[in-house]
Amino acid sequence: VQLQASGGGLVQAGGSLRLSCAASGRAFNSNVMGWFRQAPGKERVFVAAKSRHGGGLSNYADSVKGRFTVSRDNANGKNIVYLQMNNLKPEDTAAYYCAAGGSFARYNYWGQGTLVTVSS
Repeated sequence: VQLQASGGGLVQAGGSLRLSCAASGRAFNSNVMGWFRQAPGKERVFVAAKSRHGGGLSNYADSVKGRFTVSRDNANGKNIVYLQMNNLKPEDTAAYYCAAGGSFARYNYWGQGTLVTVSS
């Protein structure tokens, strides 16, 4: 299983970016796909995730609620998770990693990071 993330870049505070992460591999059937981030000198933390089953539940870190939206595209065999980030703040600057797993508490697969830099 491979997770390929894209969409990072440099944006001014108040701007928007959309991250994408596509999963590939014939055995991929993870229920939950989502995003974590790691700022320089800090630990990796949870950002947002969405389940495929159970009605498509979403979960967000408090710091991004109301600004970020996680969505998924599972049509026609696709396994893609998006993170729409609006009203970005300098403190959102980090490497963003996509992840997939069986539940919101367990992630088995990780993608490479995509860097998001928000200038003030």
